[in-house]
Amino acid sequence: MVLATPVPVGSSVFFSLALLTISILVLLLLRRFLTLRATPAYLSIPVFLALALPASVVLLVPIDLASSSRDGSGPAAIWLPDRLLLVSWRITYWLIFVLTWAILPLLGEYIDSGYREPKARIQYSIRSNARYQLIVLCCAIVGLVYISIQNGFEFTSIKALVMALAYVWGLVLAIYLMGHGLVSIPRTLFRNADVSGRLRRIHAHAPRLHDRLMDAINDLESLESQVSQLQRRKTGTALDFQDWIDELAETCSPSEPRSTLLDHADGSETIPAVITERYLADLTRRLQRARHQKARFIDEWDRLVLSAADMQAIINSSASRKLEFTPSPYRSSWLSNAKVLSPYMRYQLYVRVIPNLRLGLGALFTAASACIVWSEVIKSMAPRLSVVTLSIVSYHQDPAPVNFGRQVIASAWLLYMCSAALVGVNDAKVWGNRALVRRNTYGESACWYAGLVARLTVPIAYNFLTFLPVSARQSTVFYKFLGRLIDLTPLGKGFDYFFPVFILLPICATLFNLYGRVQNICSWGLLEEDDDDLENNPGGYGLGGWREGRDLIERELNGLGSLGLSARSSRSPRPSSRVDEEVPAFISSRTPLVEGSRAPRAPRSTLGTSALVEEEEEENFFQSFAHRMKNTLETASKPQWLQGDSFRLPRWMGNEGNDGSSGLARWFGGRPAPGGVRL
Repeated sequence: MVLATPVPVGSSVFFSLALLTISILVLLLLRRFLTLRATPAYLSIPVFLALALPASVVLLVPIDLASSSRDGSGPAAIWLPDRLLLVSWRITYWLIFVLTWAILPLLGEYIDSGYREPKARIQYSIRSNARYQLIVLCCAIVGLVYISIQNGFEFTSIKALVMALAYVWGLVLAIYLMGHGLVSIPRTLFRNADVSGRLRRIHAHAPRLHDRLMDAINDLESLESQVSQLQRRKTGTALDFQDWIDELAETCSPSEPRSTLLDHADGSETIPAVITERYLADLTRRLQRARHQKARFIDEWDRLVLSAADMQAIINSSASRKLEFTPSPYRSSWLSNAKVLSPYMRYQLYVRVIPNLRLGLGALFTAASACIVWSEVIKSMAPRLSVVTLSIVSYHQDPAPVNFGRQVIASAWLLYMCSAALVGVNDAKVWGNRALVRRNTYGESACWYAGLVARLTVPIAYNFLTFLPVSARQSTVFYKFLGRLIDLTPLGKGFDYFFPVFILLPICATLFNLYGRVQNICSWGLLEEDDDDLENNPGGYGLGGWREGRDLIERELNGLGSLGLSARSSRSPRPSSRVDEEVPAFISSRTPLVEGSRAPRAPRSTLGTSALVEEEEEENFFQSFAHRMKNTLETASKPQWLQGDSFRLPRWMGNEGNDGSSGLARWFGGRPAPGGVRL
């Protein structure tokens, strides 16, 4: 007589409620970065699944640990039957696999194609991904030959090869990004605890961000000028695509009077004599990218200016001990607009509580990062010394049951590792110009970020499982489903132990600012500048210094800047949603109205003049002499014998003739911004 397995009613209810909570949180996240009512279902559903399924992995791993280590003494943790866990792992893993390797890449290229007809979009998407898929196929053939020689040719070998290759690629990317994030998270908390230092870094970052915003506006104007030139052409092949051209003209903003020379330079010289469907698709694609790039930098500039205003208000409140913020929908912190706080309580919160809280969290996350790195290095030699292992598994009993408290600890470790990898995406700065924008994220960028989240979670989850002892790891359903196939060959078995040690490389690169030092040595501008420019220019003098950034922000707050932030936010903080609902989310710009954005940019040398005059009286003789010498050398003209041809980069290092539309370039960042590189 076989006893039936008891049904965990309480655990099943908890698991269902947890999945419902994850779904609600993912919907709120999508609502923050996308307009759900204007986003088509073929985009929102795959992105939702690509975020909800990885989040469920963080829930499944601790439940799997508790279920595999039960001793039958009682419901001490959340557990599920093995069959239900196996079905959950199969559904989660294979859906994530299909989304990351097929659906999301094809969908991203479909949205970014620029064509009008679905058939042409599908053909462009398949053609763009064919090159990358061909490289993957070649690697799979080589791996299949190795596994066939090692274990024989059978269906299990093919399945193991597919899962092992996907795991290896995801683990390489996860270790690189997680190394950056483990340093970036605590360092950001420590830096933001100092209000004056944070304000100085905002000032240092402002000139570069302002220049990128002006470049984005100029690029969009140039493309809209081409559309206006096409619309005025009433002869030749342009008549065959008149409806398409009229649609592009309707989406463009009303043009202001331009000079004849500028109009000629921007439009007619770049328009070919024969208008083809491929040219119009490329123009549509560039218009979509330019609109969303402009929306991205406008959003970043608004947040930067208002963050600087908040930091300055906090510093100024030290005398009166009363803190008041200017109400604005663009403010980065919801606490700033809270009406339940009095000015004195708000002062105590922002001057006393929040800085100390950031210092405490920074110390906590520093210890957590050190424990994770120590566990990665020591797990193959002495797993009993791993702090992560000791916090989850007890060595005093065999099998070691995992109770509810240890499940919570395991979820916290796994969530922090995944968060560090996602933070590393912004810290590495090698992903082109993709970005998440509030309520205005480009559809292709949403697919790319969702695919990245899905691709990283499963390798990080299994890498976390390798911290545990062999007996505890091999008894889980996750190991029987995935780990057993990864360990099918000696090469795959050793990869889990020796490769994570390379996490020390991105950690050292971030900790010691290796990217900035390489840029200073090479001076080729291949990498983006470091956010903290104060180390290289503590005085803030020269072009692009923090004094210039302070002047730009003050002009913007006073309504004298080129963007008119104060007038824009006070008059119409958000555009009407009814207008937005009529336009698909992946082609509309929905950017706030920019006043005076078409005015020519002022030279940088004139923007920081007032700041230099203000600080001149604070300098001593030696500082003044050094600054005068520096200004003299910077403004001196180049000698005749140095005015030859400048150094030119090789063609494979540049972006000439390549807009990043190939499949391989797309998977490694694509569409690099000026000054960026691809992995």
